[in-house]
Parts: sequence; structure tokens; C-alpha cells
Amino acid sequence: MLPGRSPSGEHICRDCAHIRTNLTCDTCGREAERIRRGQCAQCVVIDELTEILQPKNPPDLRLHRIIRELATTERPRSIVTWIRLPAARALLEKIGDRTLKLDHAAFDALPPSPAVEHLREMLTHHHILPCRGDRRLARFESWLDARLDHFQDRPHIHQPLEQFGRWHHLRRLRADPPQKNMDYATRTAKQEITEAGKFLTWLDDEQHTKIDELRQEHIDFYWSEGTSSRKHVRSFLQQRRQTGKGRPLKAKARVAETTPMVTTQQRLDAIRVVLENDKVIPGTRVAAIIFLLYGTPIGRIVALRADSITAGVDGMTIALGSQPAPIPDALIPLFNEQLTRARSLSMNKDSPWLFPSTQPGQSISANTLWNRLKIFGIQPLAAKNTTLFDLTKELDANTLGALLGYSVQIMANHAARSGNTMASYPSTKRGQPS
Repeated sequence: MLPGRSPSGEHICRDCAHIRTNLTCDTCGREAERIRRGQCAQCVVIDELTEILQPKNPPDLRLHRIIRELATTERPRSIVTWIRLPAARALLEKIGDRTLKLDHAAFDALPPSPAVEHLREMLTHHHILPCRGDRRLARFESWLDARLDHFQDRPHIHQPLEQFGRWHHLRRLRADPPQKNMDYATRTAKQEITEAGKFLTWLDDEQHTKIDELRQEHIDFYWSEGTSSRKHVRSFLQQRRQTGKGRPLKAKARVAETTPMVTTQQRLDAIRVVLENDKVIPGTRVAAIIFLLYGTPIGRIVALRADSITAGVDGMTIALGSQPAPIPDALIPLFNEQLTRARSLSMNKDSPWLFPSTQPGQSISANTLWNRLKIFGIQPLAAKNTTLFDLTKELDANTLGALLGYSVQIMANHAARSGNTMASYPSTKRGQPS
């Protein structure tokens, strides 16, 4: 424990700082901040959870394990705060008096709430409850059921929407291997299903037409008015055509009229701001660096696992595509700091994610990360376009696609904008003679 500061600002021990405050826990003897009756936060967690959960009455090794796991987090004081939340404490007391069994069926029977799901995820993360798959997928299934129930009295809308929701989106979400970013995938599915429902309702209410009677003029008229979100009905129309249920009507993809960009200097200035802003937590800075160096979409950044970072004799790399991308040597300490922090979050200890959430067993959501990156003033689409624009001046499209995880076609398009004549060159494989 280094509670003091030297004249130069370095962290120093209590004796060197001439601190006379007692910083030794009366219970365990460790040097730590005492937060209650001479006890450190770790001992307070053990005492409070032991009193609430009663792991010896009757004996339950699972409860002993959860007490140990929560007490040994990097910031046990946050666990003390969580225990004292009324909703969390009420649930813990139900476990303690054995009225709430440690199984998913018992949790399913409780009224849905964030506190219930948080405790369930925590118990699942620490292997007290068995894993039931991705929680975002489970939430999507519940959302889809409720959405379809809304159209029960209109079967001509309910049936095509159910086919789109269950047979197209739900089957794809349940596919093996699972989606790399279930948060993004479920959000996209919800938006497309919602827009399909709006379109079917519009056909019925304003055009007095059912989906089987759809004509091209209906699509053109629908897209000519209203917001741009109406374009998301394209996926629904394509799915009907592919399954032989719809006419071969035109449902063109929305094409961006402009390509927003920032200057290369603005991108480099943004990187400098991120590196110099050491008051921001390492995870936010590392995510911003990955975005600004490699142009990786935020949805893919939040899905990165800690083992995507590899350190070797030749330096550190990050796996974004089929080939590892090098991490500049100057950034290695920052990445190491984030790797250490990611493994020791209070509710997400030993998490496999590079950017773990406060929710046990989960990675941070894309929306949360975007909100954190706003502190740097990054323009997301413009910054990504400029990053890829700059990179295509240095490497060919095939090599960049392998390093960054983009398709060759996407990289070739960016290369064409940059005027890179190497855009169509074959990739240069490592170890291959030139």
C-alpha cells in the first residue's frame, strides 16, 4: 500500500510519507484502509456476506465460494456498496434463509428486475449457477415474444412478422458458432423487426393492402416519405423474396451521399490527446487507440477477448483479422495495464474480455463505449474513414484485410479513394520470398 506522495508526485509508503494514521486492519493484519470498526473492506465483505448468507446453516460450499470470490476482488469496497443496496440485500437474504434456491428456475420465478439479473449473472460467472448461454439472446427472445403478441389480433401481420423474426433472425442468432457481437446483432434484429412491423401496419392501415398483394409502387411510396429508418425494411423484403414468398421487387440498399472524413493531422492529434490524457481509465484509452490506429468498428472492439493480445520476443500483437496486427512498442505498457485491470474488476474477476462490463461475465456494450469515447471528441465515422484511408496508402488491400478483419472489397474501396495503385496487389505473406 502506497498512500503517500513524494515531492515529485511519486507514490510512497506510509513511513516515508510520515503518515501517522493507522492503516492496519485489526482483523487480518494487512495494511489497507480501515472502513468500519478497524476492518479493511475485504474483511467487511467477508463478515457481512457470512452474516447474510449463513453458509454453515446448513453447510453450503457454494456460498463459501461466492464469499471468497467477492472478498478477493481488486476493489472490495465496491462490493460493500453493492451488498448494502436494498434490492441486492433483499435477494441475498432470500438466499441466506434458503427461500431462494440457487437454480435458474428459482430466479425465473422472481419478478424481473436489474437486481435479479445482476445477481444471476454474478452467480453464473462464478459457476454457482450453470451457464444458459448469452443473456442478450435470452432478452431478445423475450422481446420478440412480446412484439409478436402485439399483433395477435392481426394474423395477416403476425404471420409474416413471426416468420421474419423467428425463422430468419432468431435462427441466425442461435447459429453455431455464435455471433461475435451479440449486443450489436440483437439490436440490429430488433430494429429490422420493428421497421417490418411498422411497414406491415402502414400497408394495412393506409393502403388497405396485405403483404401478399405488395407492389413496387407501395415500396417506392413508403420510402419517399418518412424518416431514413424506413430503409431497414429492405431486409424483410429480401428475406421474403429469398424464401419464395414475395415478388421480385426492387429493394435497393441505402447509399451514403457523402463520405465523412477528418484530416490526417486531426486523426494524429486525436491519438496524441488519448495518449496524454492519463486521467482517463486505461480501458477507454486502449479502445480509442484501437479505433484510431486500426479503424476497428466499436461493435468489434467491445467483443475483443483478452487473449487477442499476444506478447512475444518480437513485440505485442492484436488479433483483429486472420493475421495479427502489430502494436507499437510505445503503447505496450498501456495495453498491459488494461490487461491487468480487466482481470481484476470487482464483479467480473478473471473475465475473458479485453473490455469487461460491470455486469458479471459480460463485455462492455457498444453504446457504453461510445459514450466514454465522447470525452476525446472523436467523430466516429469520419475518424474511421480517415484511418482506413491512411492505412491503404501504406499496405495493399489484401494485407490490410487480413490484418484488420475487413473484406478485401471494403479495403479496395478505401484504397481507391486514397489513389493507391497497390489496391489490387496480392497480399504479402510472412515468410514468403519477394
